[in-house]
Amino acid sequence: MFRAGIPVHIAKDTTLRIKIHDACGLTCTFCHNEGTPVTADNRHRAPGNFLAAGASGRTSIYTVTNGAAFLPAPVPDDDEFAHALRLLADALALTELHLTGGEPTLHPAVAGLTKIAVDAGYRVAMTSNGERGERVIPDCAAAGLDRVNFSIFGTTAAELAEVQHTRFRNPVLAQRKIDALKRSIAACETSGVNASANIVVPDPTHAARVHRLLDQYSPHLTVRLLNSLDRGAVSIDAIKRILTERGAVAEAHFITAGVSGARTAYRLPDRRRLYFKQIRPVRLPTTCAGCRFNNGTDCEEGFYGVRLYYDRTGTFQVGVCIQRMDLCLPLPEFLASSLPREIRTLRDSEYHRLAARHAG
Repeated sequence: MFRAGIPVHIAKDTTLRIKIHDACGLTCTFCHNEGTPVTADNRHRAPGNFLAAGASGRTSIYTVTNGAAFLPAPVPDDDEFAHALRLLADALALTELHLTGGEPTLHPAVAGLTKIAVDAGYRVAMTSNGERGERVIPDCAAAGLDRVNFSIFGTTAAELAEVQHTRFRNPVLAQRKIDALKRSIAACETSGVNASANIVVPDPTHAARVHRLLDQYSPHLTVRLLNSLDRGAVSIDAIKRILTERGAVAEAHFITAGVSGARTAYRLPDRRRLYFKQIRPVRLPTTCAGCRFNNGTDCEEGFYGVRLYYDRTGTFQVGVCIQRMDLCLPLPEFLASSLPREIRTLRDSEYHRLAARHAG
C-alpha cells in the first residue's frame, strides 16, 4: 500500500462519526448505511429478522449478518445530545464530529446539531450526497460547519441511475440529483465551507465517471477515490489503473493511528491533488480477537473508529464496527466498559510505533 521514498504523515484518530438520521433519497446498491437496517423497511420487524433490502429500494449490505438489534431514529438537537458529545469527548479525547446518515442534509435540524457540536468543542464535518445542501449549507456554515465530503456516485444521469435500485433507475430523477449536488458544492464555496468529493470505484467499468469528475469539476474540489468494501482487490486494481491513466504521481502518505483509514496524496499533471483512500488491517486487540470476521477477507473495514447512533427507544448507542453491530452498547454501558481504554491504548501505541518506523 505504501510507496517508499515519499513523506509519511501520522496523526491520532480523534473523530466520532454520528448517524444523525436514516432518511435518504438515493437507493445506491452498495450502501452500508452505517451498519443499521433501513428504518422504513423494518419498522414492524424484530431484531434478528431485519431485511437488508425492502420496498423502499434502499439497501444496507451488512444487515443480514451484522446482528443489528435496533433501528436508528433522528438525533434530537437538545441538551441530551450535547451531553452525549461531551461524555464521549472526555472519554476518548475527541475533537471532530462527522455527521452521516442516511443523508444528513435531509435532517430538519442539521444546522442546530452542528451548532451544538461546535459549542461542545468539536470541529464538524459532514458526508453528503448533496440532496438538500443548497438550502441548509449556508445555515450550517453559520453554525460552524468546517467541511463537507460529497459522495459522488455518477457524473451523468445514466451513471447515477446505473448504481440505483432497478425500480429507481430513472435518468430524469438522476439528473435532478446531480444538479442538486452541483448546487450544494457551489453553496460550500459561497459559504466558505471546504468541499471534497468521495467517489467509490467498484470496478474498472466505473473509471469513465472518475475521469469525467476530474474533467468537469473545479480543481478546487478535492477528490478522494475510495475502494468498494465488498469488491476487494478488483476495486483497488481499478483505482490504480485510473491513477496510471491520469499520470498521477504519489506525493505523501497520511496515516491515522488507531483506526484503519489511510490515504495517499497524488499530484496530477495539472497540479491538482487527488487522494486514494484505503483500509489498513487495524483491529481492536481484545474486542476483535475472537471475531468470526477477523481474517484477511471477511473483515472489510477493520476498526474504522467510533460511531454514535440514536435509536427509536430514545437511547444513544455506541458502535465500533458496522459488520458487528451486536457490539453496540448504550452510551452509559460503553463508557463503563473496557472499550474506551482499549481504543485509547490502540491509538497511542499505534502512533508511537508508526512514528518510530517512519522517523526521518
